[in-house]
Amino acid sequence: MRMFSILLILLFFSLPAYSATVYKWVDKDGVVNFTDDLTKVPPPYRNQVEKEERKDVKEGVTPRSPQGANRESEPTEINADNYGRDESWWRGKVRPWKEQLKEATEKYEAAEKKYTEKSDELSRRKFGSPTQYKMNIIELDKLREEKEKYQAKISEANEMLEKLSNEAKESKADPAWLE
Repeated sequence: MRMFSILLILLFFSLPAYSATVYKWVDKDGVVNFTDDLTKVPPPYRNQVEKEERKDVKEGVTPRSPQGANRESEPTEINADNYGRDESWWRGKVRPWKEQLKEATEKYEAAEKKYTEKSDELSRRKFGSPTQYKMNIIELDKLREEKEKYQAKISEANEMLEKLSNEAKESKADPAWLE
């Protein structure tokens, strides 16, 4: 029995001790993130990183998350810009402006068509009275105002998309994320 105890003690002390360094930080959305490579921490969060030595993990072996076990074909690293914003963040920012641009363009074209039709109709027709003439002019003015309203929405959407494009270039985001 004594020999067995000595053998057990020797075996225990001869096993190599494994450890790994884990870096932890909290992003702007309050999400806690972990990595074993300090270069993968986005620059804005490097000053708040907590370093933790894990004694129970072999160096070079990354524990798998439950989602990672089910999705082996998915890359483990999420691509992000210099500020840690990923493709879904950028697409979420661009989507409403693209929708506004599409909707405003369609409505502008419809208003332009009505305006042109009404204008052509007025140029071919003779007016029976000054009142009829004024009513037609008022209708044309309303259509022109409607066109101007949609033109302003188009301009606003284009400006915001340009601003987002410039911001993406500055933060080194993938341009495909804005498409």
